[in-house]
Amino acid sequence: MKHLIIRFRVDFGPDGAVGPGKIALLEQIERTGSLSKAADCLKMVYRRGWDLLDSLNKGFVEPVALTATGGRGGGGATLTPLGKELISVYRAFETEVQERATQCFRPFKAGVRKEGRAVTGAPVIPLSNR
Repeated sequence: MKHLIIRFRVDFGPDGAVGPGKIALLEQIERTGSLSKAADCLKMVYRRGWDLLDSLNKGFVEPVALTATGGRGGGGATLTPLGKELISVYRAFETEVQERATQCFRPFKAGVRKEGRAVTGAPVIPLSNR
């Protein structure tokens, strides 16, 4: 089943959560070394990136990333070991969840609509006509 996609968020409590957006931001920070560049790569405004990173850093006892103010010497952002481990564990769990979902929902694949028709080729009948 190729098109089944699972998106999930892990809530650690009322003040802490991690999901696909925050993980993608951390991955881009690791790749670019910059919060500004990471946000740009993800097509988000800098303020949104800052808010996401700030919520992550405040949600854990230790920060997931460290930032340096820009200016003459330049700024930047780097992940801490906790941030790198968070990405690793999240992505490994995501793979497990995706594999399990694919197994569980495989029987439904034949009944999924595709371009206005059921995969089996039977015409799609609107619910109002049933």
